[in-house]
Amino acid sequence: MLIKRNWPLALLILVLGIAAPSRSSALPKPPHHTPAKTPTKYEKILHDVGEMIAEIHYSPRPIDDSFSSEVFHKYINGIDPEKKILMQSDINSLRRFQYTIDDEILGKAPVQFAQAVNDIYRKRLQESEALYKEILSKPFDFTKDEYVDLNDDRLNFPKNETEREEGLRLRLKFIALEKYSELLDQAKTGKDSATAHATNAQLETLARQKAMRSMDLYYSRLKVKANDNDRFNEFVETIVQCEDPHTDYFPPVEKRSFDEDMSGRFFGIGASLKDDDGTIKIATLLTGSPAWKSGQVNVGDAILKVAQGSQEPVDLTGYTVPDAVKIIRGGKGTEVRLTLKKTDGTIKVISLIRDEIVQDEKFARSVIVNTVKGKIGYIYLPEFYADFENQNGNRCYIDVAKELVKLKEENVDGIVLDLRNNPGGSLGDVVEMVGLFVNQGPVVQVKGRESRPIVLEDHAKGALYTGPLTVMVNEFSASASEIFAAAIQDYKRGIIIGSTSTFGKGTVQRPYPLERSDMGMDSGLGTIKLTMEKFYRISGGSTQLRGVASDIVLPDAYEHSKYREKDQPDALPYDVIARASYAPFRTNYNINTIAGQSNDRIKNSDVFNRIGTDADWLDKESDQPYPLNIDKYRHRQEEVRDTVAHIEKLGKLPQPMNLAFLAVDSAKYSADKDKGDRYHAWLNALSTDIYLRETVTVMGDMITQKNLVRN
Repeated sequence: MLIKRNWPLALLILVLGIAAPSRSSALPKPPHHTPAKTPTKYEKILHDVGEMIAEIHYSPRPIDDSFSSEVFHKYINGIDPEKKILMQSDINSLRRFQYTIDDEILGKAPVQFAQAVNDIYRKRLQESEALYKEILSKPFDFTKDEYVDLNDDRLNFPKNETEREEGLRLRLKFIALEKYSELLDQAKTGKDSATAHATNAQLETLARQKAMRSMDLYYSRLKVKANDNDRFNEFVETIVQCEDPHTDYFPPVEKRSFDEDMSGRFFGIGASLKDDDGTIKIATLLTGSPAWKSGQVNVGDAILKVAQGSQEPVDLTGYTVPDAVKIIRGGKGTEVRLTLKKTDGTIKVISLIRDEIVQDEKFARSVIVNTVKGKIGYIYLPEFYADFENQNGNRCYIDVAKELVKLKEENVDGIVLDLRNNPGGSLGDVVEMVGLFVNQGPVVQVKGRESRPIVLEDHAKGALYTGPLTVMVNEFSASASEIFAAAIQDYKRGIIIGSTSTFGKGTVQRPYPLERSDMGMDSGLGTIKLTMEKFYRISGGSTQLRGVASDIVLPDAYEHSKYREKDQPDALPYDVIARASYAPFRTNYNINTIAGQSNDRIKNSDVFNRIGTDADWLDKESDQPYPLNIDKYRHRQEEVRDTVAHIEKLGKLPQPMNLAFLAVDSAKYSADKDKGDRYHAWLNALSTDIYLRETVTVMGDMITQKNLVRN
């Protein structure tokens, strides 16, 4: 029987109960305990997570022994993927929990597994730390023929101390070898006084010192993350990720970060950070921000500590830049105190009041591409962002509409919408955005686990833009990007151009806080982002797993990357539902003819053929063990480096295209010098983009064919 929660009514409608767990383990279980009447915070989190998954998730797995075993293995492999901390004997000792994690989730046993792992991990971490220091204290022989396998999936936990030491030794030798090779290159130039006249033995010593520094930083970060709360949060994340790759658990600070990413706005100090050899430093300041206004923060300052108001400061030793950012940001009008080490070596504590920072570089922007066949408008949309908390906040479909209006005023002959690397975002916004390009009608179908499909439609009559349209995508265009591309393709509204297929995320998630108080206040237990629905094309097929296949395929370096949905073991399956009722868009050009012309160009393109050949070679080479002999290592690195450089060179035009910012945007790009410099660097890189050039060429074919039909 499920415990009644004060969850929103929409969730309670979906309540179906929990399937009875199976018991098929031959291994002994720990003694059964009856949880205390007042559950601990960890127990509350696990219980709520388990219940919400069972009640709400689109396709919940039974929380049983099989599920428990998968969580067990994923969690242990996740906290020590390189198998250099834990031992096989540790895994064996923890097997008593392999089939009882489900009991912890269901409230039938106290929460003990994560803590038991943490206790062992902390002890082994100290041993591993001492071991790497001992290994790096002795010289390496880089003339010896040895190899190291860096594919974590092929590694096993060491059975004894000898195996652990040998595995760690090979990893450390590889790290030192990388640095030794770099030092050899520096020595050849003679520009670095530390290496100019050094012997090979001295360079080897210096390489181990650099490796030691890297490992000190790495283990420092591991120790920061080895506290009970962080390890437990990782445990909960592992549990929900066994349901599907897009169900997530957010502790409170992580949820705030998620909301900031969605809205493009946050409250902070207005400084970007960088990692300088393990030290967090100020990289840039935003004009008009709290840090800039204070006059006390400068580029190059090191941030040693961060305090929330009058609270005890947190030492940033071992922190990554993303972790440091999370504690520097906070609520509007709140105080944050930074302990800075100035560039002159002095230490200074300053107080700043957080204010709203707008990340407008994450918002839609446009430029003009001038070609012999016409003036092309180009719109870049990095995310389907939406600021739900702010009535006047940015919404991507509104911003894209504004860019379309500006481009129409420039009398462009066609539009390119760039969704490459766009991870998705707001479902509502993508529906509205499709409506900017097609007349009213269905855009996407959404289906819950037991409900009939719901067709989400654009209800606005007419389209804001009806001219030639191409949509650029790649392997990392996901979710809302795929909905947009699929709708444009199904309506035959435009041409999809890019990689063989998009990412393949065809599921819908919504965040819900765990147990709330009777007053409706957040309990501080965190938030679970649940996969609740799948979306389907209006033609009936899902984008799940398969993504959207491009009308025109452009070879790229990432075709073989294992990051698509289909590469995730717990991804939900592909399926098909009934087609929605819709009429294709009427255009003055034939998409099949245009695509055929482009495909012929690409097939006969020496540049694109060489990119494809190089990508195939890199894919095969990347999975091979690495040589630890300096000559073989340098030969292989030279081959890899030359191939990567070759792909990068091939991807850039020898002569840039004629691109220009819109005159009405001049103020946006000149108000802040640093920001303006970044925008201009982006424009310059875009002007030599071979993929944009082919897309613009396709657009020229569309314009030509449209004009022929019109005449």
